[in-house]
Amino acid sequence: QVQLVESGGGLVQAGGSLRLSCVASGSIFSIAGMSWYRQAPGKQREFVARLTSEGSTNYADSVKGRFTASTNNAKNTLYLQMNSLKPEDTAVYICNIPVNGGTYWGRGTQVTVSS
Repeated sequence: QVQLVESGGGLVQAGGSLRLSCVASGSIFSIAGMSWYRQAPGKQREFVARLTSEGSTNYADSVKGRFTASTNNAKNTLYLQMNSLKPEDTAVYICNIPVNGGTYWGRGTQVTVSS
């Protein structure tokens, strides 16, 4: 069994910053493939960032240059540093991880950016 717990969300003004964390626990051997998604009210869930098996990170075009993902492998944690936040970044941010052919999701953390 795998559990993912996100934290770090909150209310911030446009132009501000937040740092999200996602901690994975359970039957985890690697956090490669661990990803951030987000879902705004009334919209489909969309990809934000993914840690590749080579250790690099892929980003959605909408967040490139503003968001940075990083890891603490010893703590099975994926972070998302979000800078220059915009009102359109408002969403529930959710992490996932592929494990043994399945995909596990956290419950998410709310990020609200006011204009």
